[in-house]
Amino acid sequence: MKKESPEEKRERLLNLARESLSAAYSGDEHSVIQAIASFNELEKTRNLIHEKLEEWYGIFFPELRLANQTTYAKFVIEFGSDKKNADIEAVRKLLGGSADSVADIAKSSIGREPSPEEFEMLKGVAALEVQVADAQAKLDDYLDHTTKRLMPNITYLIDYKVAAELLGRAGSLSKLANMPAGTVQLLGAEKALFKHIKFGTRPPKYGVIFKLQQITTANRRNKGKIARIYGTKLAIAARADAISKNFIADKLKEQLDAAIKRVEASNPGKDDQEPRQARWDNRGRGDWQRKRQHGRWQNRNRK
Repeated sequence: MKKESPEEKRERLLNLARESLSAAYSGDEHSVIQAIASFNELEKTRNLIHEKLEEWYGIFFPELRLANQTTYAKFVIEFGSDKKNADIEAVRKLLGGSADSVADIAKSSIGREPSPEEFEMLKGVAALEVQVADAQAKLDDYLDHTTKRLMPNITYLIDYKVAAELLGRAGSLSKLANMPAGTVQLLGAEKALFKHIKFGTRPPKYGVIFKLQQITTANRRNKGKIARIYGTKLAIAARADAISKNFIADKLKEQLDAAIKRVEASNPGKDDQEPRQARWDNRGRGDWQRKRQHGRWQNRNRK
């Protein structure tokens, strides 16, 4: 067998690296990871744009309050130049049932009308917000169908955007499948975990999965337990999506719901059944009793 020269070996290794990279990026995983990262960045951008738009247009219509940010931007585009003389039918088409009240408020508003130059600048900012919202909507549609196709078991248990964030934190579906349940539970809480390890702060109980409604609305004392249940089931679902390709999420969902019900039944009621000061007083009294029982109590005034 002919011995490889250094150049031939280098070329062979480069070809292997190219093939491995091509295989790694052949699927939809990395597109989903980039899509959810772009979606989150656009969300931050849109919030910043809307904040500035609301501050700016508040000079001219400070009484305007709309729950939907995109609707606010569209109102500025269509009626921002002359709000007091806006066509009521067009306002109704945009705002629906709240159009009449907004029109009445506009007529009695203390704000002045913007100059043509001011309105052009406002219109440009509002149009930018609408464009960002449209881009977000397209990304949301892409994430919806692609993530559900790529991870059918995981997306059956949790929201597809949370599933995409888990995939992004893990790096790939195979890496997510090889993670233990505790790691899946804490994905997204890396900074808090590092602080716990380095400085001894309280350990985190959840990461990205905190966005799930079942965890955010749970009793404070049950949040960590429910997050642990989700981490266990999601770890199993990830292995099914990455390795076996079998759909087992319906059974996992039944087990998940039953486990959550058991946790909620074991600790119902409100978070703060006992006042905070009473809890600290009881804690101090318990420490005093333990020290006395073990013979470690000392009178500091004794010399």
